[in-house]
Formats: sequence, C-alpha cells, structure tokens
Amino acid sequence: MGIKTFLISLFFILNLWADEKIISLSPSITEIIFALEKGDKLVGTSSYSLYPKEAQNLPIIGGYENPNLEKIIALSPTLVVGQSYNKYTLEKLKKFNIKTLELNLKTIKNIKKSISLLAKNLNSNNDNKLIQNINLAIQNAKKSTKPHSVMIVYGLREDLRSATYIAGHNIFFEDIILACGNTNAYTSTNMAQPILSYENIIAINPDQIIILHSHATEGNVDVKKALKNWYTLPTNASKNGKISIIDEDYLHIPSHRVALTISRLCKEMND
Repeated sequence: MGIKTFLISLFFILNLWADEKIISLSPSITEIIFALEKGDKLVGTSSYSLYPKEAQNLPIIGGYENPNLEKIIALSPTLVVGQSYNKYTLEKLKKFNIKTLELNLKTIKNIKKSISLLAKNLNSNNDNKLIQNINLAIQNAKKSTKPHSVMIVYGLREDLRSATYIAGHNIFFEDIILACGNTNAYTSTNMAQPILSYENIIAINPDQIIILHSHATEGNVDVKKALKNWYTLPTNASKNGKISIIDEDYLHIPSHRVALTISRLCKEMND
C-alpha cells in the first residue's frame, strides 16, 4: 500500500468515527459508553441516565422500557444500543437501516461480556480495565463467616400490602449474594424477578432483608415509616435486626459500576 493510499484510508476511518452518533436506550449502557471514553459520540439516551453528570445534558428519547421511535430517528444515529427488553424497538430501527446492538446485562458474566462487545463495536480499548475492576471487587469482597439467607428488595414503599419485587435467579444481585458467601432467600424456580405478597415474604422467612431505595424515583417515601412497617413482619430478619435500606445511586444499574455494588452489598450482608 502506497503512502497516499494509506493516508486516504486513515482519513476515511477517522472521519467515519468522527461522524459516529450513538443513542443509548438505558442508563446502564450510557454509563458503560462513557466509561469506554466514547461519551462524546452519544447524541441521545433514556430517562434516568444520571451518571456521569455529562449524560444529563443529552436529549432524552423516552423511558428505557418505552423509547420514542420518532425521537430516535430524528437524531439520525449511526448506532442504537439497547438491552434484551428493547428487542422490539431495535427490530423496528433495523427497518430504517439503522445499525443496532443488543446487550444482555442480567448477570455479572453477561455484564462483562457486554462491556467487551460494546468496546469492540466502539473501537475502545478500555474494556479490560473495567472488567478487571469487577473481578477484583468479587475477589476482595467481604465474605460471610456465618452464611445466611438474604432477600434483596427492589424499591421502598410504606404499604407492604401491595406487591413487592425482589431479586430472583439468574440476575446479578443473586451473583453478588453468592459471591458474598450467602444464599438467596428466594428458592423457587418460577422467575428471575418475582413479585411477592407480604404473606409470601413471611413464608420465605429470610434471615436478612436489604431494600434498595432510589431517591430519584421514590423521593416521597417516608423512610422511617417504611422501615418500621418492614419490622412488623414476623421474619428471622426482623428478629435479628437485619433489615436495612441502602440508597446509593449505582445499586440498580448493571453497568461497570456493579463493582461498587458488589463491595457495598457484601459489606451490608456481612457487617
């Protein structure tokens, strides 16, 4: 290849990447793209993409479960990245000749694979560092000296008569419970993210209950009242004084920041 041909090819490649316009369909994907140092290529993202702060300046294309097709197309993206629950939207976009990428972020193994896949598609070399941080978090996580059953609850509510969402199987929260040396209190094989009544919770009788609270979506909840109501349920967790609420902003997000979630939850389980 002559020097002239090489320079023309290099110019073409650089311009191709300079014109790259990416849309993320979930907060998790937004975070990973920024961590891969490709945040400057993002032209749109979903609601609740709050981290890093630069993401808050991006146009919103709708909720991460119901993105607006018209808004996405109007931004003329060269790549739209979504998760498995965005399959319908991604299939629609393909009909408009828009390149799409579907990621699976359910388990820690899936998260690491998706980080590598996204890095490959974005021509980034930062994936190894992000994956190494996750592996180190698992390796260094505080392990239980007294293994016990743990129930992780999604969201904080004052009225426990309504349905309660918990972490089931084949999801990164269960991976973390096991990595911390404990067991998932939910043992049924019915579904990955089961919905329980308070009678179901009493029947499962977890030794510890950890409630993931988000101020961004649950700002009106009376935290003290909600916790008091949880302690009225006759469970080992209430008898042992092992019901707690944690509210770090990264806990619900299956991104590279799952490394922080591993450390935080293992500490909570085993203090």
